[in-house]
Order: sequence, then structure tokens, then C-alpha cells
Amino acid sequence: MFRSLSKFSFWILTFSFILVACSLPSSDPSSAVTPTASPADIEPASVKTATPSSQSATSLNICLGHEPNTLYINDNPNPAALSVLEAIYDGPLDSRSYDYQPVILQKVPSLADGDALIESVPVKEGDWVIDAEGNRIELVQGRRVYPSGCKDSSCIATYKKDISLRMDQMVVNFSFLPNLRWADGTAITSDDSVYAYNLALDSKNPVKEYLLERTSSYETVDDLTTSWRGLPGYRDNSYMTNFWQPLPYHAWGEFSASELVDSDVAARYPLGWGAYLVDEWLPAERITLIKNPLYHRAGEGLPKIDIVNFLFIPDPDIALTALLEGECDLLDSSIPLENHVALLQQFDLAGKIKFYAAEKMSLESLHIGINPATYDDGIVSGNDRPRIFSDPRTRQALALCLDRQEVANTVLHGLVTVPDSYIPNAHPLYTPNLDLYAFSPNEGASLLSAAGWKDLDNDPVTPRTAHNVQNVPAGTVLEIDYITTTSLQRRQSSEIFANSLRECGISVNLHYLPPTEFYAPGPEGILFGRDYDLAQFGMGSESLVPQCNWFNTDSIPNAANDWFGANLSGFSNKEYDQACNKATFSLSNEADFEKNYQETLTLYAAELPSIPLYPYLRIAASSVDLLGFSLDPSAKNTLWTIEEFDIFKAVEAPTTNPPAVEERATPLPTSPAPPKTPTPEASYPNS
Repeated sequence: MFRSLSKFSFWILTFSFILVACSLPSSDPSSAVTPTASPADIEPASVKTATPSSQSATSLNICLGHEPNTLYINDNPNPAALSVLEAIYDGPLDSRSYDYQPVILQKVPSLADGDALIESVPVKEGDWVIDAEGNRIELVQGRRVYPSGCKDSSCIATYKKDISLRMDQMVVNFSFLPNLRWADGTAITSDDSVYAYNLALDSKNPVKEYLLERTSSYETVDDLTTSWRGLPGYRDNSYMTNFWQPLPYHAWGEFSASELVDSDVAARYPLGWGAYLVDEWLPAERITLIKNPLYHRAGEGLPKIDIVNFLFIPDPDIALTALLEGECDLLDSSIPLENHVALLQQFDLAGKIKFYAAEKMSLESLHIGINPATYDDGIVSGNDRPRIFSDPRTRQALALCLDRQEVANTVLHGLVTVPDSYIPNAHPLYTPNLDLYAFSPNEGASLLSAAGWKDLDNDPVTPRTAHNVQNVPAGTVLEIDYITTTSLQRRQSSEIFANSLRECGISVNLHYLPPTEFYAPGPEGILFGRDYDLAQFGMGSESLVPQCNWFNTDSIPNAANDWFGANLSGFSNKEYDQACNKATFSLSNEADFEKNYQETLTLYAAELPSIPLYPYLRIAASSVDLLGFSLDPSAKNTLWTIEEFDIFKAVEAPTTNPPAVEERATPLPTSPAPPKTPTPEASYPNS
């Protein structure tokens, strides 16, 4: 079914002639952006559905970057699997435009409406609580905790056996829509959600581990309502997401958690309530889904497509050829299209495809080695690397000397906005009242001079030297090692950054490391062992709440915490720690929530433990006939609107005897399978 790479080269050559013949103008990037184990031999007997008639059924081919590893949600499904699961399960909550939208819930719980609340509860020795540092502990004498009503460090209490102590406990109630049914017709109840919670506990689901450890109980209230209780002391500003996606107890209850991992009933043919259900899985070729007639939005005419085929095409060149030839209707974002953006834009401009791009919440950043791990012992030796970045002015100068806009314009094709802080500029908590660092070598050079880095020969080509620089021996040359991984995008961007830093008199040595070496654990690993000058990599979170604790002192990886932590710069600032602790302890419905987080953004912009470089792109491409598809920066998956996908059906001009207009029907693929699936992609596409 999928042609060789030479066929793709033919498309490129043909298209280049089209461009010349038609004298098309150079593409405007902004115009191209869309706002915004073998399977079982038979289908499980518990699922009874009617397969659409092949003569009238509409179908859609979605091409994935690899084959799903499993469709069981507690077995760490890969990105391709998550795309398929969007069609099988719907919701329970969607995140769009940096906000949560209920799907199978009646509403998003909130403190303001009373379905989320904070109760004062008594605690005693031996109870599991969350201490003042945010750790799950067994309460014993001497541990520091927030007593009930306390919201900042000024009122932290030290527990003693002879005192009566009360702490705050969050309670959140979730209510289903009525009349929801599994695809086999069985009613969905709150027991199915509690069953899912218990399965997650038994499965030790790594994605939910943090929340599971901080959950006191998750129970049914009535047939349509569940109640989540956090451990005393745990204040979760993402509390509205602490709902367990239902799983079908009536169909899976006979299996243990470990048995479900390898069972077709969960891993290959999971029973859902969404727009589609699995009809067939052909390994290394495709998964076919058919319309769920019991979908709760069927009365709205959804889903609009009868059959969805997920095809596995790891090679982006072959995938693009398949799109151009009509064998793919949509290229999912699990296909690595980052190096094909210019070509996709040109095909979009020529009307051959639709190209989509949206910024993600994850950012690529340049992390600054402020405090190397060699200083953790408090002994300064001649072998310790000078703390050349300890002065914030030096870090600010680095930001001014980085031509981030050039990278956004060229490497990212003008599709991203240069970020001002550790969240995207489009985030609703972003504040414009920040110290901004547009590219300005002159300003950067002036700041370096003020910090004591002198250009004695007035030649920016030669590196500056230290004269009265804080924590740096006189005469030290401003020569830095810049490390990142071997990905093409990082090579391209880091070369631009290195050249612009040199304009300010900073000598840069670029080093490209394989991901296994770059991300090696501490203390030996160069990154987690905090033994670097500058390091370019990405960080991100699915939470809509900013992760200010990435830069807390407590998050510095060191020997005491087994080199585990996100603060790889070694940045430590008491004022920032206090602001972040205050922010993370505030809740989204409280008056100071926005103000507290914006304070952390302001301090970050002034102190710069890292320099935000650019947001990641979510990229997709489709046929020109696909309707209903869109990208959202905060959506967890690109197929969040799959039930609304449709194919444009052209209607010919009427004649004397107008022919019947047939719906587009794509036959199921029968050609040989594409190449074998590669290893599942890393957390960030440019690793």
C-alpha cells in the first residue's frame, strides 16, 4: 500500500516544477497555521454491535507514527495508543484553550459551587499526611505541617504528641451525566470509576502514582457520583481532574490487575463509551474501529464517520506520500513531521493538503549551570568550576545575547512566539509585566561589562575576561561549554544561539551528546549531576497550572535526594521559594491564585535560572476534504474532536436526471504492511 521513498522524491520533484511554472509567491508561515501478542480471533462476546453496510459506510484513514503498544490505560500506552483511545473513550474531561471542559461529567467541580470543599479534620500520630515540604509522611513528633487554616510558612506547626492538631482535607465530588452506557449496553455507574481507581492502585500506574500517594479515599456517593478525598495537608490546584476514568467492572471484574495487562479484553479490545469501538487489529498494519451506536451524543448525529482505520507508518516521508495519494486522510502528530514543515507549508499553499501547527505547553529552554554540584559539600577547591553565572546580570546578558527570534523565524518557520517565562505567552496566567529580553547584543555587552566581564581589546570576536566578577577569579576567560542532544532541530537552533552569543564576546564550545549520555542519572551524568555550563533541553507538563517548583531549592538534584529533581541549574533563591510555595498552596478559585503565580513569573524573569527559548510545536496534516479537525495548545491529544470529523462531499451541478450523490467510501487496506514500528518516542520529540 505504501510506496517506496523514491515515490516521495518524485512528489517533491513534481511539486518543484509546479512552483516554478505557476510562479507561486514564497509561503507565509502564519497563513498555514490553523488557529487555535496476537489479537483475539473473535471480538469479545460481551460487545454486540452492528457493522455499517460497506456500500454506504464512510471511512477515514488516520496514519500513526507507530503501532500502539497496548490499549490498556494502566499499562503506559504510547502516543499512538493514546490517539486510538481518544476514539474509544470520550473525556471524561477535555482540556482546551487552557481550561477544562466536562465531557461525561455534569460539570467541572469547583470550590465556588460547593462540589469541591476543604474540611478541617483531626489528625494523630501515625496518620498519613502531607508535610510542610509537600512530602507524604507518617505523622510523628517533630514533623512540620500546615495546621488547619494555615496557608503560608508563618503559621507552620511542629507536631507534638501531647497537642491536638487539625489539618485541612480537600474533598471533591464528581457527577456523571445520566444514561451513559458502555458499548455493550450496560449502564455506567460510579462503581465503574471506583473500580478503575482500585485497578490503578493494584497496577501501580506510574502516570497516576503521585496522585495515588496523596489520595486518602475514592468512594461512591450514589449511582452517578464519586467522592475524592486527599490526604490531610494536600492542597491540589488541579483538584478538578482527580476523577478516575471508568472501566467496565461487569466485563473485567473476573480478571486481576496483572491479568488485564496481557488480556485481549483490555489490551486490544477495551470496552468503552466513546464514539467508536475496536473491530479488528492486524499487527504491524492497522486497527479498525467502527461507530458505537450507543454513543451518548448519537442523537446529535455523532460520530459522523462510520469506520476509522488507524494505519501504522513510522517513516514521515512514506506517510506524506500516502497523504498526497489519498491513502491517509490525516497524519497524526505521533508521526515526526518537524523536519518537513517547509514542504508541508508549500503543499498547503498549493491546495494539495491542509497543514496544522499549534504551540504546545512544553518549552525548550537553555538551563544555566548556576551552582555546580561540586559546591554542595561547602568546600571550595581549585578543581571546582568557577561560578561564572552566579550574578543575575550575567544570566540576563545571556538572554539578551541569544537571537531567539531568528530561531523562531527560521528553524521553527515563524510558527511560534518567543516565550518570556517558563510558561507560554498564551497561557491565561501570563503577565506582560515582566523583564523582557529581546535580542540586543549591545545591551547584553553592557550588562556583561557591568558584571565585571571586560572586553579589554575591544574585539567582540575574542572572549571577555573576568575583572571583579562575583565568585570568579580575576583573569578567567568567558569561555563556556554548551551541551545538548544530537537532534537536527537542536543542532540548528544551538548553532544560531552560539553565533549570537559570540557577538557579545562569549566564547562557545558546542557539544552534541546522544540522549542516553545527556540524560544519564547523577552524580555521573553531566546534566543531573549538575556538571555543565549551558544545557539546552525541554520541560513540560500536562497540568494547566504552571510548575513553578521546577526551580525551587528543594527540587535541586543532589546526593541527599538521590539526584532526583527538576532544578538542574542548582538555582536557589529564598524569595522565589516563598513565592512558589505560596502559589502552589493557593487554589484556582481563590482570590490570590493568579497574583501568586504571576509573582513567580516575575521573579523567574528577573533571576533567570533558565532562559526559555521556544515552545514545542504540535504538527499535523490532512487531506483537503477533512472537516472538524483542529489543534489546541492545551489538548492532551490531537484527536480530541474525532467524533466531529467528517469528509467533505462535493455535489455536482444538477442535470436533467441528477445522479444520486454517493458518500465517500474508503476500502479497508489490503496491501502489504508498512515497515515495523520503531521504539516509542521519547517525552520530547527532539530528544
